Amino acid sequence: MDSATILARLEAIIAARRAGDPDASYVARLNAKGIGKIAQKVGEEATEVVIAALTGTAQDLVGESADLLFHLLVLLGARDVPVQAVLDELQRREGTSGIAEKASRSS
Repeated sequence: MDSATILARLEAIIAARRAGDPDASYVARLNAKGIGKIAQKVGEEATEVVIAALTGTAQDLVGESADLLFHLLVLLGARDVPVQAVLDELQRREGTSGIAEKASRSS
């Protein structure tokens, strides 16, 4: 199964759970706390990825990266941004130098 399929399936599960019972669903609980809490959680997970990259094992980095991707999907869903929009943007950038791509955004 390809990565886009896994992300799309996870996105659908998150969407289904978003309006659920906050006492029974972590996704519903995060959404009930609002976009600020979800964004904060993404930041915390990003920090944990950095720490794992610097001091942890490869498996620590894999686990923390999975947590970060999950929470990013929760954030995208809360803002009604489909993961496909992010994948499309990555595809648009494919083959473009990162330096050139960044320069094109700052003009």
